[in-house]
Amino acid sequence: MAFRIGEVAVKNRLVLAPMEDVTALPMRLIAKRIADPGLLYTEFVSANAAHYAPARAVHKMTVRPEERPIAIQIFGGEPERMADAARMATDAGADVVDINMGCWVPKVCRQGAGAALLKDPDTAVSIVKAVVAATSRPVSVKVRAGWDYSLFAAPDLVRRFQDAGARMITLHARFAKQGFEGAADWDLIRRLRELVHVPLLGNGDVKSPSDALRMLRDTGCDGVMVGRAAISDPWRLRWIREGLDLGAETPYVAPGLGERIDVALEHLRLTIEHEGDEDRAVRSMRGQIPLYIKGEPGASQARERLTRLRTYAEVEDALRTFHSAVH
Repeated sequence: MAFRIGEVAVKNRLVLAPMEDVTALPMRLIAKRIADPGLLYTEFVSANAAHYAPARAVHKMTVRPEERPIAIQIFGGEPERMADAARMATDAGADVVDINMGCWVPKVCRQGAGAALLKDPDTAVSIVKAVVAATSRPVSVKVRAGWDYSLFAAPDLVRRFQDAGARMITLHARFAKQGFEGAADWDLIRRLRELVHVPLLGNGDVKSPSDALRMLRDTGCDGVMVGRAAISDPWRLRWIREGLDLGAETPYVAPGLGERIDVALEHLRLTIEHEGDEDRAVRSMRGQIPLYIKGEPGASQARERLTRLRTYAEVEDALRTFHSAVH
C-alpha cells in the first residue's frame, strides 16, 4: 500500500488525472488494464449539469468494479448544489469524492467554479464543508497554486480545507492564469507538503519515471498525478508506474504500430458501447484516435482523414490501411 485516503487504500503512487473529454470510462478501463494506476479519476462533472440534466451526469459518473479505487470529480460554485452532486457521486459508487478547484478554462471560471474559487476562499471552504457533510466517502480537493503570481494561495486554503474535513489534497504546481504554459514549479508542492498532514499528490510536467521519482524525492508528496502524457498513451503511463515500483527508470519500450492501432480500435469500440451512439462516439474520439499513430510517417495525412470519418468501420479501414502502407 502506498498511502490511504481516509479508509481507501491506494496500492501504488501513480494517479491518473481527471481530464474532461478524456478520462471517460473507456479510457480508464484501458489505462487500468495496461498501466494499473493506484487511483483513477473520472472526467469532472458539473454540479449545475447534475441539477438540470441528472441523467447525463449519472452517465459521466458510471464506474465499474475493476476500476477501483476511483475518485469522481465534481465542480461548481454553490455549496448546496455541490452537496447534491456529492450525494449523486456517492450513489454512483465513488470511492473518493474530489472537488475541482484547479480548472482554469473560462467557461468553468465564469460560473465561480474551478480555479475561480481560489479568489473566493470563504465560498471554497463552504463548498468543502458541504461536500464532506453530504457524503460518507473521503473528500479530496484538487487546487492550483493560486489565481495568479501575486499570491501562493494554496497554503492558507489547504489548511482550512483540512479543518473542514478534506482527506487529501492535489496541487497542480501552476497558477490558474498560466493554463498549461510555462514549467510547473515543484517547489510549491514541497512548500505545501510542509503544511499538510493529509496525503498530498503532486501534478504538473511528469512525463517519465525519472520525472515522477524526482517529484517524490524533491517534494515529499505521497503520489504523482499524470495527465496529458497519458492521453492515447497508456504504455507511457505503465512505464511511469513501473519506474515508481522499481525506484528507478528502465528503458522505454514503445509498443509497435499494430498494438497501438488495436488499442485505438478497442478504445473506440468501448466508447461506442458507453455512448450508445456510434456517430457521437466516433466524433468524440476524433482528437484522441490520431494520437495513437502520432510520430509514424504519414501520420499527419492520416489524421486529416480520421477527423472526417463517422463510423467504426471507416476508422478501422483507415487505420488498417495506414498500417499496411507504413509496413
